[in-house]
Amino acid sequence: MDTDALRQAYEALLDAAATMAGQPTAPPPGEWDADEILAHLALVDAATLALGYAIAAGSLASYDNRVSQDCSTLRRTIDRAGGNAGLRDRIRRQGDALCTLAGHVLRPVELDTPVPTLLVSGDTVLVDQPVPMRDIVTGLATDHLPRHTAQLLALAA
Repeated sequence: MDTDALRQAYEALLDAAATMAGQPTAPPPGEWDADEILAHLALVDAATLALGYAIAAGSLASYDNRVSQDCSTLRRTIDRAGGNAGLRDRIRRQGDALCTLAGHVLRPVELDTPVPTLLVSGDTVLVDQPVPMRDIVTGLATDHLPRHTAQLLALAA
């Protein structure tokens, strides 16, 4: 799988996150601050890596993003990563690992493996059906990472 778009999406995100580092942010009511956005992304990355390795291991796998939106889990992730710099480093490393996994480890048949997927945003169910691993990775590159990059940049405004 060609992961150039995914690498570019991570670079843009990390550039935006570095620009925001140390700046006070005041998100709109009910929205995340910069560290919470980064914690969410780190959790999504970890879940996507776990999914890919489960597929490679021949295990039963599913993909559910709800834990990546839980406020106490976000706070714990921020604390364990050591704050903003640690989150950015974690996202960079996980992004590299995901690009390697999708681009060089998983075979086409594994990338095309549909897995039960539940994706929610707030209280809205976005996806509740089997989705191939390839489409999950592509969705990160074309939608998820760019959307959160824009969200980070909007905090500066």
